[in-house]
Amino acid sequence: MAGIIDTIKLAGVLILALPAALAGLEFVFIRGDAGTGGILIGLAVGLVVVERWLTMPSDVPGLVAKRAAGTVIGDPESESADDDTPTDSTSVTTNEEGD
Repeated sequence: MAGIIDTIKLAGVLILALPAALAGLEFVFIRGDAGTGGILIGLAVGLVVVERWLTMPSDVPGLVAKRAAGTVIGDPESESADDDTPTDSTSVTTNEEGD
């Protein structure tokens, strides 16, 4: 799930990418210049792809903190699986002497 900061970053990149993509579409379909239009569309797609998958140096502390918090907190599903382990009824010791 993306946070508010990630959403704002994506919106900022889309502000730059959408005009380039629209200009590229205009060059391809209206003016007939496939070379320039293709470059502009590729630039727009590249901006969004780089923003989504490239780790910037400013992102490293957040990633480290998220990974550290995940190891400290643990996975609640794995803890609940240990509690639901059935016990073997033959392991119960009984007193056969009647005491």
